[in-house]
This record gives sequence, structure tokens and C-alpha cells, in this order.
Amino acid sequence: MIGAKRWAIADGYIPEGSHGPEPEMDSHGTVSILNTADEDVDVELTIYYADRDPAGPYEIAVGGERTKHVRFNDLEEPESVPRATPFAAVIEADGPIVCQHTRLDSRQAENALLSTMAHPGD
Repeated sequence: MIGAKRWAIADGYIPEGSHGPEPEMDSHGTVSILNTADEDVDVELTIYYADRDPAGPYEIAVGGERTKHVRFNDLEEPESVPRATPFAAVIEADGPIVCQHTRLDSRQAENALLSTMAHPGD
């Protein structure tokens, strides 16, 4: 098994507006979670803002020896993540995982894609 139980994404943002076919080219932010263990992993994601209390936890299950790609745009319970609002995220799991952060900005035809590893916290 590889990974850590806690990860942080300091630079979250969902651009407002998109250009191109949906859902593929919908502007979004994503956390990709890799679970290399045989057992399922329960994950809690908390969103932090500059000017209000955190939101969450958002509960995510990742099967054993599986990957899950979670768009921040799709998170609804306990509340939606607003577009055009800077945020950060902390991901905590009951087993080791690996997390990567990606953002697609398709507000114009010349798209921008950013991808970076999240920061492991333990």
C-alpha cells in the first residue's frame, strides 16, 4: 500500500462559465483518489473558505484497488461548493490513499488545465 491518511489542497477554485460540450468541457475542479489497498476506504472531505465557516464533511467511498475522481462541482451534501470562490480542501481517510488535484478552466476556447499532487499530511 502507498499513500497517507490526510491530504490538503490549498488552491481550490471552480471557474464560472464554460466553453465546449458538457460534461467533458465543463469548467471544474477535481480531486482524484487512489486506493491501492485490498479494503475499501471511507473518505471525508472538508472545504475551507477565506470568509466563512468550513463545509463538510462530504463522505466518499473508494473501493479496494480502485480510483475515484470527484468533481468539486458535483458535491451537494451538506452543501454545494460555489463557483468563482477560492477554497481549500482537506481529505481524510481511514486508510492510506493518494490524492491529486486537477482544475479545468474552459471559460474560453483556449482551455487551461492544471494538475498537481495534493500535499500529504501524515
